[in-house]
Amino acid sequence: MRFQLYQRDDCHLCDLALGVLAQAQLPEFESVFIDGDQALERCYGARVPVLVDARGRELAWPFAADQVRAWLALP
Repeated sequence: MRFQLYQRDDCHLCDLALGVLAQAQLPEFESVFIDGDQALERCYGARVPVLVDARGRELAWPFAADQVRAWLALP
């Protein structure tokens, strides 16, 4: 998968991020729920939602649709 969105269950900010990603027309992505995974919780717990691409670049919340599109356009 080219993009992953790290998120939590019942996360209001994560729900908002999903709406922004739809606005930005992000290509298909995988939702990764960090709840119960100690390593992911250590890495992303205080920062979710976080969008990560295949190269490991991160875009942390808060972000807007125009920021997502600019991030996608980076080389």
